Amino acid sequence: MVADLQGIEGAISNYFIICQGNSPSQVEAITESVSDMAREELGEKPTTVVGLENAQWVAMDYGDVLVHIFVPDLRIFYDLEHLWDDAELTHIEDID
Repeated sequence: MVADLQGIEGAISNYFIICQGNSPSQVEAITESVSDMAREELGEKPTTVVGLENAQWVAMDYGDVLVHIFVPDLRIFYDLEHLWDDAELTHIEDID
């Protein structure tokens, strides 16, 4: 899911990308995939990556874009999709 935070006062970035893996191993793999794609396709590297120690919730900071990768329980618990109720949300189909 992509949350468009542009124009929302107090937003810490322009976009949140929120996704999940079914296990810490999948969270790590998704983190690596996002990093590789951003570097190869866009020439971008995150300024910060936190959460890889436990791989329950990894946050990747690309400045205007924050990527959040969760395990399912923590995604439900933190419910970032509804943290910014006035954001425009775009749902992306699962990639199998």
